[in-house]
Amino acid sequence: MNKETRYEALSAFLKAKRASMNPQSVGLPSGTRRRTPGLRREEVAQLAGVSTTWYTWLEQGRDIKVSASVLEAIATALQLNQDERKYLFDLSLDVHPTVSQQEVEPVKISPSLEKILTELKYCPTLITDRHFQIVGWNRAAAHVFLDFEQISWDQRNLIRLVFIRKELRSLAVNWEHFVKGFLAIFRSYYGQYVGDAWYNQFLGEMSTLHPEFQTLWQESQVNIAPEVQIEFRHAKAGKMLYNLTSLQVQGNMDLRCSVYTPVEESSTEMKLKRLMKKTDD
Repeated sequence: MNKETRYEALSAFLKAKRASMNPQSVGLPSGTRRRTPGLRREEVAQLAGVSTTWYTWLEQGRDIKVSASVLEAIATALQLNQDERKYLFDLSLDVHPTVSQQEVEPVKISPSLEKILTELKYCPTLITDRHFQIVGWNRAAAHVFLDFEQISWDQRNLIRLVFIRKELRSLAVNWEHFVKGFLAIFRSYYGQYVGDAWYNQFLGEMSTLHPEFQTLWQESQVNIAPEVQIEFRHAKAGKMLYNLTSLQVQGNMDLRCSVYTPVEESSTEMKLKRLMKKTDD
């Protein structure tokens, strides 16, 4: 991500966060004369203790000097959570080293991760890299989502697949909620790896091919490890309820392990066992 693109991303993020705020949450009257939702620029500047001109320049993506203390004040004014604060600092300070382009060959995961995938027999599990390329999965995931073995490596990107594969579009009862969780994690990587040009190429491609992607991406949600409950309507197994837990894998490859655990009070695990047994017979 070059400097211009980084500032554009910072500008879009600040505008989205400012627009999403409720004036009453910071002690301001909602009023009837507000032409746009959320706070005004001057209100954010006042809450952060900076000049309106300076904040306007920051939100416009101008090349200005910023300090950690001022960014902390901006983050507090906009009520950013921990993940959003990190994203703000990543884009504003550009302290991360550059990284190489996306790997042209699949990442080989360790034997210990392979063992984990095998042991999580009835918990659909995916392992993805920082580009959301699917580098590992278990049999349960292949039954619930897709047989990823049949998808070529260059197309095995989870973000791309949830937009282009009809099986995944129809799987999640609330597809937008399903996608937003992935995009929130993806944005955290986007801010962290500011030197990786792959992200801009991918975002441009997805925005051109899928207008829905651009709409959801502009919401600027950031969440490093969301834990949510997701309802699926599987074509063969019917209603399935899973708790999603997203775990960062320690090591130098920056991998993520996403585990879908069947909700205990539901019949999800039983349905998955039947589905997998039927395939084996």
